[in-house]
Amino acid sequence: MAAPRAVLHLGAREWNGRARRIHSMSELVTPDSSREKKRTLLQFLSDHFQDIQTLREYLLQKQISKVNRENRSFTNIQEKYGPYVAGAIFILKQGGAVKFQDREEWIRPNNRSHFLAEIQKFQNVPVEAVDASGCAINYQGLSNLLPLKELRSLSLQRCPNLDDWCLSRLYLLAGSLQELSLAGCPRISERGLACLHHLQHLRRLDISDLPAVSHPGLTQILVEEMLPHCEVLGADWAQNLKLEPDKQPPDASSPLSS
Repeated sequence: MAAPRAVLHLGAREWNGRARRIHSMSELVTPDSSREKKRTLLQFLSDHFQDIQTLREYLLQKQISKVNRENRSFTNIQEKYGPYVAGAIFILKQGGAVKFQDREEWIRPNNRSHFLAEIQKFQNVPVEAVDASGCAINYQGLSNLLPLKELRSLSLQRCPNLDDWCLSRLYLLAGSLQELSLAGCPRISERGLACLHHLQHLRRLDISDLPAVSHPGLTQILVEEMLPHCEVLGADWAQNLKLEPDKQPPDASSPLSS
């Protein structure tokens, strides 16, 4: 039994020696000059910009596919439970909230998004209000809301995918819609707001903080003329038009004007 132990002991010593030689050789292969040439991550990304651009395009396309998937039409649910339940489920899956007619409480998604059993009992109850603030609703997703013909209040504020083409579809809610909020939507411009002239039953419209609107004060004036019975919230254009008292032009009848 002594011989095998000696062989094992010799083999271990021999391996340790080889390991030390390999480590010393690696130090010779990697000189200090190559270490100094190590580039930062930023330099690497700039040298491979084309690859990074391709990666960005891939991630963007993936995000677009996700948004389209979330905005699919709930045709099967609508056929089974009706348009009210289908529209409500669409909003709840987006992370928004709905309020049914003659109900004081809002229905919001819980942590596990289990809400189908709760709203099945409202199959024949119209949806009165929708809060889709910050949701990823796009042109396609609006198809789930347009059948809600008794909808009175709709909040679409801060929706990143809502654009002028989306507003052109809201005329289908003209018979009932009284309150509409578009505040903070980055892709809405004057062209989209012009489409709201169909909504003559509107009583309150929020168009504040729309970065794509180049002249918010003038736009608010035009919208107020377009919807004379609606309270329009937006830019404080009156303050822009009024001069301070000490900067008012002199009256023609005043002695100082002569």
